[in-house]
Amino acid sequence: MNETIERILAHRTVRDFEDKALSSEQIETIVRSAQAASTSSFVQAYSIIGVTDPDKKHELSKIARNQHFVAENGHFFVFCADLHRHDIIGNMEGKDVAASLESTEKFMVSVVDASLAAQNAALAAEAMGLGICYVGGLRNDLEKVSELLKIPDKVIPLFGLAVGYPASVNDQKPRLPFEHIYHENEYQQNNAVYKAQLKQYNEEIQEYYRARTEGERCDTWTGQMAEMLSHPQRMYMHDFVEKQGMNKH
Repeated sequence: MNETIERILAHRTVRDFEDKALSSEQIETIVRSAQAASTSSFVQAYSIIGVTDPDKKHELSKIARNQHFVAENGHFFVFCADLHRHDIIGNMEGKDVAASLESTEKFMVSVVDASLAAQNAALAAEAMGLGICYVGGLRNDLEKVSELLKIPDKVIPLFGLAVGYPASVNDQKPRLPFEHIYHENEYQQNNAVYKAQLKQYNEEIQEYYRARTEGERCDTWTGQMAEMLSHPQRMYMHDFVEKQGMNKH
């Protein structure tokens, strides 16, 4: 197994960082690595905002329910689905691009492009010995995030990426069984097999929590997911995306 694959398989989230900023060279390398990711039809429908202002980072931390690593890190990146530049392109080239930019298809392209770029950025950061943590909590209040970062129409801040020098490293959480994720030729339809795989995974997750908390926690993955999904979150999102001029049809 080569070094790249070993690094991918060894990934774990880092939430505690040293008080040490990334250099401009590190930041540029991470962003250029993000730009090297695949992009649908060369659309490049994303932007990355680096947040260095301590006050802005503190406000973003509050939006993310006071997750300290949003404010305390080496550098904080915000990945955005971005069709704003394509709106400008339509104007430059004298083409009516409105219907395309408002379509669900191009919205999906922008989200996928941003996600692919972010994972390249994460891998580049980890290759430099840095730790990373994705932050979806920014979506708790995208109106406020957009105000703080001066986000224009046809741009959606999707998530943050906290990067820095690890002060501590968490244990690696076990992932779902390979057989549960990988389907060959067609989707697995046997629910009895599906449930058996989930029960097996629940046992593994319970053991992980018991070891990590000295027996104080032993919840299951399916229990976590069912509890979370029984309380709908961020139900404003559809209206916000439409307001930004995206995913209208």
